[in-house]
Amino acid sequence: MHGVDPAQFRQLLGRFATGVTILTTRDARGHPIGMTASSVASVSLEPPLLLVCVDRGHDMHAAMQSTRRFVLNVLAADQEALSRRFAADHPNRFDGIGYTESEQGLPLLDGVLATIECDKQAETPAGDHTVFIGVVTGGSVTDRKPLLYYRGGYASLSSG
Repeated sequence: MHGVDPAQFRQLLGRFATGVTILTTRDARGHPIGMTASSVASVSLEPPLLLVCVDRGHDMHAAMQSTRRFVLNVLAADQEALSRRFAADHPNRFDGIGYTESEQGLPLLDGVLATIECDKQAETPAGDHTVFIGVVTGGSVTDRKPLLYYRGGYASLSSG
């Protein structure tokens, strides 16, 4: 079976507005590591499962394979710069970034719309990515407005 070319695939999915998240955990040496993650979805309510997809060529991939826990930080409307930083090839994405640690020592980014803490349950290869499934074990929410991604750019909800 042959699918559409990557450019058309991006164009098609670009019409699907999504929230913007930063996936965080600790690498094998215990250092905080993170990346902007756009392929995120709810899987199940009982048990509470979500999935996140990570490119096998990204430095986050090895960390996700070795970790048992991770966090999805859902970005607020004023955090576009943070999303861009964690999407870029930056030597230390956490330099100068405000964050606290969860009870399990995971990085929780400051000022986000929500944090979603997970225990990794499974991982499976899917094309050039790996799908990681996590059981949601905790988190927090605020009443801030979300940062969105639509048609290749950042957006926010209009008021009213």
